[in-house]
Amino acid sequence: MGNAGDEDPKRSSRAGPPAAAKQDLSGIGPALAPAMTGTLLSRIFDWLRSGVGPRLLAAVLLFSSIVTLMLTALQLYLDYHREVGLIDTRLDEIGRSSTGSLGESLWNLDQNQLKLQLEGILRLPDIRAAEVREIADRPNPIRVAVGEPGTRSAVTRDYPLNYSVQGKARPIGLLHVEATLAEVYQQLLNRALIILASQAAKTFIVSLFIIYMFHLLVTRHLVAIAEFVGQYSLSRPPPPLHLERRPPRDPDELDKVIDAFKAMCANLERAYGELREANANLERDLNIRRRAEEDARASEERFRDYAETASDWFWETGPDHRFTYVSDRAGAFGMDNKALVGKHRTDAASDRDAEPEKWRAHVATLDRHEPFRKFEYRGRDVAGRMHHFNVNGQPIFAADGRFMGYRGSATDLTAQHEAEERLRQSQKMDAIGQLTGGVAHDFNNVLTVITGTIEIIQEGLADKPEFAAIAQLIDDAAARGAEITSQLLTYARRQPLEPRDIDVNALVVETAKLLKPILGEHIEIVTRLADDAWSAMADPSQLSSAIVNLAVNARDAMQGGGGRLTLETANRELDGTSGASDGDVMRGAFVMIAVADTGHGIPADIRERVFEPFFTTKGVGRGTGLGLSMVYGFARQTGGTVVIESEEGRGTVMRLFLPRSKGEALARTAPVQSPAAARGHETILVVEDDPLVQGYVIAQLGTLGYRTLAASDGAAALALVDQGVKFDLLFTDIIMPGGMNGRELAEAVRLRRPGASVLYTSGYTDDTIVHEGHLDPGVALLRKPYRKSELSQKIREVLAGEPPA
Repeated sequence: MGNAGDEDPKRSSRAGPPAAAKQDLSGIGPALAPAMTGTLLSRIFDWLRSGVGPRLLAAVLLFSSIVTLMLTALQLYLDYHREVGLIDTRLDEIGRSSTGSLGESLWNLDQNQLKLQLEGILRLPDIRAAEVREIADRPNPIRVAVGEPGTRSAVTRDYPLNYSVQGKARPIGLLHVEATLAEVYQQLLNRALIILASQAAKTFIVSLFIIYMFHLLVTRHLVAIAEFVGQYSLSRPPPPLHLERRPPRDPDELDKVIDAFKAMCANLERAYGELREANANLERDLNIRRRAEEDARASEERFRDYAETASDWFWETGPDHRFTYVSDRAGAFGMDNKALVGKHRTDAASDRDAEPEKWRAHVATLDRHEPFRKFEYRGRDVAGRMHHFNVNGQPIFAADGRFMGYRGSATDLTAQHEAEERLRQSQKMDAIGQLTGGVAHDFNNVLTVITGTIEIIQEGLADKPEFAAIAQLIDDAAARGAEITSQLLTYARRQPLEPRDIDVNALVVETAKLLKPILGEHIEIVTRLADDAWSAMADPSQLSSAIVNLAVNARDAMQGGGGRLTLETANRELDGTSGASDGDVMRGAFVMIAVADTGHGIPADIRERVFEPFFTTKGVGRGTGLGLSMVYGFARQTGGTVVIESEEGRGTVMRLFLPRSKGEALARTAPVQSPAAARGHETILVVEDDPLVQGYVIAQLGTLGYRTLAASDGAAALALVDQGVKFDLLFTDIIMPGGMNGRELAEAVRLRRPGASVLYTSGYTDDTIVHEGHLDPGVALLRKPYRKSELSQKIREVLAGEPPA
């Protein structure tokens, strides 16, 4: 080497690319920069964000560009090493072939001969300079150099020159040879530009073809589906959805999605019709009840004049309709009888402005001096609480026929109105629960097919990341739909629970740890746990979800300057009306979990609607309105209730009451691991009325190694059993047409084949296998929607005789 400290004379030093080449490449950016204006960039970014297709095109271009650059860099790296290797070989050949003759010429001090030999070396390809230096202890040693030595982009070699004197080699000089890499770099640069230009053109053309085919086959149909769903109306159902494309030979994924949407729309329309019919029946029942009440009222009036003393309190007015007397009995209902004296009768009412027609008619009756019965109005007591009053009045005349005023009685109907309102609220909540549960059942069937189909698609797209990402989006959307249907079933009290004895304080502490990252740093979390808190009988996972839902709603009510969230536990003995929205009477021992916030509170006019599904005060896209509905359904199915205490401007307290556990052993949950897809070889009888779900199940079981028999209802399944077919497991839906549900089918099969293994599945659980919210003992249930791994694991558990989890 040319460095004095190198030990290996054949080792070469290689420089980087020449500065001129770097300057040429770096100048491309400034040349194009003036064309990249702000408006153009803005339009490009807006177009890339406009849909899936442009983003797919951008991803393909980016990925292809990266791959092209990497492959080009690799190719240039290999070419560089090959060219440099040729130069190294050439230098080695110079060292082997020229050092002898140069050494002899140097010994003879023949500088002309040395120069001729060096010029011969210089004529070799890529050789820039050559030099011979004499090693001698005398003034002006010989030094002969040709060429133009450089400082960069060169490979140098130093070879010793020896001469044999009396058979012994003696070093007399040094040969220095320098080869240039400029041509190598120029060739590599030209080659890189050609490769990049050709690859860019090819990538752009292929990407345009991909985006066109993706638009033709997928995105335009997705837009049509989205427009159909967005414009769908239950009151005026549109024509069935049809895609504008040539029908494929076999139904593909889009056809299956369209069929699923059509089935869902049909079920929604049928449920909507049933709801309208139920409303008509309810209206008819209310009319019958109203007529019965009117008859009862008429019968009661016959005895009113004989039992005036049985009224709540009495009153008298003068000719100007101002109170002259109010009995002391009015004080029992929060009224100040002395303060009422001297006031006009209409001044005691709070609904004059809200119901002016009613009051005008009543004043006209008073002016005509006619008796009146059961006139109802609203008024406030001394504490400001609203009451419903029912008054009767008789006109008073003097002996000469002069009008003297009215005498009458008043009855407080507040308790009756509140009870009727609670009854109406309870009936409404039950009706909504039945509707949402039915919708969730049908939607779970659709989600089962979508979820399983996406798994198959994802397996087939493992080597196509751009399409696998789209499949993952559909999978995430299906998972979100499953979460919503789970919340609907919880509200409808149709979610099978796994209640157990739980340590409420420990669960609240663990949940509080999860809340800190969810709520954010601006929310302070405070816990006030009773030291003697009882254990509760509830499903721990559902209870934890309920607390999280209450906390998230509390956080949304404390937006702005932060706030404080308080989690509290206590023991409560209830012996009367709970104060819940449905007004049920709750008695017994309960464990209370309170979630209190310092937010803006709940307005009184919407307080009774907060537990309705899909009711929300949040903006569009900020919630489904199912959080509090899930809490309500979970509490009622568990045997408890929810109580709201809220005042505008002063925050809200949600109190969750759960029944006290009678046991002593507290449950501790273990982490759940995702099961692997277990295979088998047994025969399974699949009973499923939904053809989409049936086809999906049979396909999945086939991939797991099982043989299958299929039936669409209980009668068809029993016919197969009576024919003597052999099977190892009955896999049946619970809710089926034909008058026989899954439980009845299983009992009929076990009468014919005692000990037969049965696995139930359903997206909506009624009282067939669930009682008081709990699965019957010994029942194995696979809830829809389910994935392939869950299906395989549950089948293996049932076939192995393991107890239901």
